[in-house]
Amino acid sequence: MGQLLLVRHGQASWDGEDYDVLSERGHRQGALLGAALAARGVRPDVVVSGGMRRHRETVENILDGAGLGPVDVEVDGGWDEYDHVSMLAQVPTSFAGEKPTPAEFQTWMEQATDRWIRGEYAEDYHEPFAEFTARVEAALTRAVGGSGGTTLVVTSGGPISWATASLLGGGAGLWSRLNVVCVNTGVTKLVTGRRGVTLVSFNEHTHLEGGDAELLSYR
Repeated sequence: MGQLLLVRHGQASWDGEDYDVLSERGHRQGALLGAALAARGVRPDVVVSGGMRRHRETVENILDGAGLGPVDVEVDGGWDEYDHVSMLAQVPTSFAGEKPTPAEFQTWMEQATDRWIRGEYAEDYHEPFAEFTARVEAALTRAVGGSGGTTLVVTSGGPISWATASLLGGGAGLWSRLNVVCVNTGVTKLVTGRRGVTLVSFNEHTHLEGGDAELLSYR
């Protein structure tokens, strides 16, 4: 029996000029996860990273925190996040300030996501929701077939939520509910065996608890 650990990247710079860069908090989150995995004796046989910078930086932090030496990392763009920028562009809005507040951004994001997943305007997106989900499912199939040991995949909340929703037999509605609660560096555990792929746990993040409350973040 093998296991697949799906890890959401550390906190990105959601309010910075380049979202695809980890914040200082994001770097710390990754290092803490690496140390926690090492303390439990978890040593990945295969490490897979999405193709985004925040994925790569999180992998580096996990490996450093675990005290692991040079490790070959497979890059698989199938684990990349959906393009939230193009989604937001389809729902123009305005704000009182130059930038939206966290609450304003969340409302905007929910409206844009709902429009995307409904599928009524699929031609407006370079990657409609149905293509996104098919891409993630293909990446999951590749990861499951790669090793009978422990495979660590660093990806984003969207792909993790879809992998979880699809294994539970849910659809876009369940995906939406899971996606908004994904914690940065949260770990979702899947096992593979004679029953195929089975979900064991979702969004585990005890490595962020019991210390600095500021380490817990959702974007």
